[in-house]
Amino acid sequence: MEYYELHPVTPQLRYINKAVEVLKNGGVIIYPTDTIYGLGCDIYNREALERVYEIKHEAGTKLFSFIIADFKDISRYAKVSDYAYKTMRHLLPGPYTFVLPAAKEVPKKLWTKRKTVGIRIPNHPIALLLAKELGNPIISTSVTNRKGEVLFTPEEIQVIFNTQVDLMLSAGALEGKPSSIIDLSGEEPEIIREGAGDVSLFYA
Repeated sequence: MEYYELHPVTPQLRYINKAVEVLKNGGVIIYPTDTIYGLGCDIYNREALERVYEIKHEAGTKLFSFIIADFKDISRYAKVSDYAYKTMRHLLPGPYTFVLPAAKEVPKKLWTKRKTVGIRIPNHPIALLLAKELGNPIISTSVTNRKGEVLFTPEEIQVIFNTQVDLMLSAGALEGKPSSIIDLSGEEPEIIREGAGDVSLFYA
């Protein structure tokens, strides 16, 4: 596994470009977000996506969210109601995953049975730069051990994933919670997971 330490606020573009090259070649990477470390690949690379499922020990049915670089791109990948648009505009970038009806642009492998997708715009320059420079969304699923426990430090992540992923971008220890997951695909918002983001407005 290639390993690079980046500045968390002004990341070195040369390391971002190395990661993007790996993604374009069908690789799997680990990278920091505004919550915890993410495991990801290009959403359009089917073989890489299968590798992510294998690494996560998932059967291919789990909903993996994905990161997009800019708010204006959301409508390419999801159908957004007026309410959803206003809500996300208020909270993004931030530690939220929003579940929305899938648009045809998204590979069906990433659709749930209800034809929804999970979308992230994290408040972290490294994650956003990766998606921007790649030109495609990237998978965002939490880095955990076999027990499903979140791994927070680069050192423990390196030990476990050294032979499983192609590259890791480190920004130091991340002691956060996973993102809050809010389903905006129906008439009323539904809190799927209460995580790092404030969800109090959805209880009003």
